[in-house]
Formats: sequence, structure tokens, C-alpha cells
Amino acid sequence: MTTPSWDPAQYLRHSGHRLRPFVDLLARVPGLPSGRPRIADLGCGPGNATALLAERWPGARITGYDNSPEMLERARAEQPALEFAPADARTWTPESPHDLLFSNATLQWVPGHLNRFGDWIGALKPGGVLAFQVPDNTDAPLHTLMRELAATPRWASRLAGVLRAPDSVHAPGVYLDHLARLGCATDVWQTTYQHVLPGDDPVLDWVKGTGLRPALTALADDPEARDAFVGEYRELLREAYPAAPHGTVLPFRRLFAVAVKGAQGMSRSDRRDTR
Repeated sequence: MTTPSWDPAQYLRHSGHRLRPFVDLLARVPGLPSGRPRIADLGCGPGNATALLAERWPGARITGYDNSPEMLERARAEQPALEFAPADARTWTPESPHDLLFSNATLQWVPGHLNRFGDWIGALKPGGVLAFQVPDNTDAPLHTLMRELAATPRWASRLAGVLRAPDSVHAPGVYLDHLARLGCATDVWQTTYQHVLPGDDPVLDWVKGTGLRPALTALADDPEARDAFVGEYRELLREAYPAAPHGTVLPFRRLFAVAVKGAQGMSRSDRRDTR
């Protein structure tokens, strides 16, 4: 998989829809062990969602981490009161005990991310929380058509191995079992959003900010080829996601997990956030 370059403005074009799973995950995070918690937002992007963590825990020390210079520049400009730093989730481990490790739509870009959980859980305080959300739709036309097109004779030599693999996200039970074996009380669930997108070719516009980024990066040195690939993909998406009078519907399944360290014996009410 090619490490993509990111365009914060393109990503934020659908910020309302993209924030919704962040908010839904945040609502399921229980009370944290410290009164002034230490929190990491791993894969913070342009920082608009990191601000929601600060709203919920105004006394917390929060750091947003990302490996994209473009995203970090935008985050620092838009959220000057918050702290942001470069980090790669493939190798990052907290340097001090944390109350919450939060990651929204990032781990699908991290091959072998299950192997990172041991270090992350180990860096949590007792009762600390690992909470993450990942797109769980590599079997949707959005991705299958992209992979099929990239594998055709015209594009295979340029795009082989560039896109996210179909197994970049695991089954819910895999996450539940892995986190439970690390000593966590874990809640895992899936939600399929029915995003209604306005405008012309809105599904293409959506994926230009996320899943298509590796292909756009790989073809960046050849604008003519890049535009040709995008044009072919556009036609496939138009057929798979037809426009309706009310907009174009993009079904989008996501997987969520909230793991509380050392809380297997706690009751649901004990783990409840009592804000």
C-alpha cells in the first residue's frame, strides 16, 4: 500500500458526515480514571474532531498525532489552543501513562495494527480506555470497483499493491478476542450509515478525500494518467451509486471498539460515565 499524501480541504468537504462516527464513538467512552486526563488522538487529521475531545474533557492534556504534514499544518492553524505532533501509528507508543487513546478512521491505514494494541494497552492507566473506529466496507462497490479498475491491464503496472487491501480491517470478533486477551472489557459494534450526498459525482468527491488517496498519490507525477483513471472510476461509481432526486445515497459501514483496561469484572453501571 502506498503511503498517501493528504488534502485537508478535500477531506473536510464532507466533514459533517465524517464527524458523525467520531461523535458516536465518543458517546460510548466511559468515565476516565483521572480528573485531569491525558489523552491522545491518534490520526487526528485536520484537528476538527480533536476539538470535540477538548469540549468533553476541558481540563485534559490532549495531543493530536498524525503522520501527514498537511493535516498537522491545518490542525495547528484551526485549533491553536490544542497540541499537535507528528507520529506514525505503526511505531508510536505513549511516553507516559494515558487515560484515553482515541483513534478515528486511522487504523485501516496501519498494516498489522492488531500488533500495536499490546503496547497501547500497556501504556494506559488502570481503567484507561482505548477507543477506535474504522471504515469496515472494503467489500462495498466504493472499494471493489477501485481495486478491479486498478488491476486492469491499463493500470496494473502503475497501481499494483498501491490500494488498501481487502483485509485491512478485521472482523468484529477478532478485535473483541484480541482486546479481551489483553485484559480489557471490550464493546465492539458495527453501524451502517446511509449518507445522503448532494451535488454531482458526490461519491467520487467523498473518496478523493480518503480511499482514493493512494492512487492519486501514485499517479501524481502524471496528471494525464491520473485524470484518466479518475474518469474511468467516475463512470463506474455513477452506475453503482445512482443519483436520486433527494441526493446520492452512500451506504457506509463502520466498526467501533471501546476497551477498558483491567475492567473485565466491572458491571456495566460501574463503567458508566456519570457526567
